[in-house]
Amino acid sequence: MDNILQLYPIAQRQRALKGLYLELNLCEQAAVGDVLIYSNYIASVDGRISLRDDDSAEFVVPEAIANKRDWRLYQELAAQSDVMLTSARYFRQLADGKAQDLLPVGSAPEYDDLSEWRQQHGLKDQPDVIVISNSLDIPAAALEKVQDRRVIICTSERAGDAQIGRMESMGLTVLGAGRERVEGKQLRRLLIDQSFRSAYMIAGPEVHRTLVADGVLDYLFLTTQLSLLGHDTFHTILSGQLDQPVDLHLQRLYLDETVSSRQLFAQFALHPD
Repeated sequence: MDNILQLYPIAQRQRALKGLYLELNLCEQAAVGDVLIYSNYIASVDGRISLRDDDSAEFVVPEAIANKRDWRLYQELAAQSDVMLTSARYFRQLADGKAQDLLPVGSAPEYDDLSEWRQQHGLKDQPDVIVISNSLDIPAAALEKVQDRRVIICTSERAGDAQIGRMESMGLTVLGAGRERVEGKQLRRLLIDQSFRSAYMIAGPEVHRTLVADGVLDYLFLTTQLSLLGHDTFHTILSGQLDQPVDLHLQRLYLDETVSSRQLFAQFALHPD
């Protein structure tokens, strides 16, 4: 069954999975001189987005919740972005062969419609990439895998001259966005200065907390897989402290109930009109 049930804002309406997020036209939502920043996660009902693997000591998306239907929507969100915001940790995992996938948009035939969509909307074949890192511990071999797109390294004043020089010697642009750490408001200004209109954040819970706490995240897309995982060592969608709770405003909610997966797809706004 390809169709899913829309629960909100219009309940009991059947929708096709394909194109569900693509119709949002996220790349066209920002006003002139502004940028739209959005994030996306898949979690179990008890909030696990990743579990610590005992063998590798890495945090990985549990096989019990990862599924192709959620991945299709992940790709649709990527297809609407001018730039993808990721972390040095992703590139370290990529160098070790442990990353979930190379940064989309995917090249498999099932994603041909997404490449066509980008062309129709005047976007590049692939989104550019901003790597957020205070340490600049980024393997050169992994960065070479994304030479088909523009890569910007975003760091703080803590980065050493030698580390910055190593990045620049690889032909990469290194820009500062904070003193002790990369700061959300400075990152947003950097995105605007680079003429990006839509930015898709796919980094971990620490970067996510920065964007939420600094008030620069516009949308959160959350897939909730209807299962309980348990486990004592895990990540949720945020890490660290918030000075105060951040309200989420539900925009859309869908129920996906198939033989292979039972999950909810939700879109939340952090700054509703």
